[in-house]
Amino acid sequence: MKPQKIQVVKNVLSIEWNDKTNSNLEASFLRKHCPCAVCTSEPDGSDEMKIRRFTEQQLQIAAVSIVGNYALNIVWEDGHNTGIYEFSYLKVLSKEQAV
Repeated sequence: MKPQKIQVVKNVLSIEWNDKTNSNLEASFLRKHCPCAVCTSEPDGSDEMKIRRFTEQQLQIAAVSIVGNYALNIVWEDGHNTGIYEFSYLKVLSKEQAV
């Protein structure tokens, strides 16, 4: 499964997949599920989950690019750019967001 068309409209990442399905992912949902090491680790080393608060700039998509044949890289308005969203992960997120 690979994207056929990718666009950002009103801060929603819209993907048309080659399996004839579509994903529409809110930028805020994607940022809160960023898979990079910085975003997935707890800053104080505890196991306690923290509620993250983001500024408006942190929730705005600046650019999207394909990484190899397996993922998308999202660059955020605040400069954060280390999240590599594998295509399979984006499909899972699409289903989670719909719930």
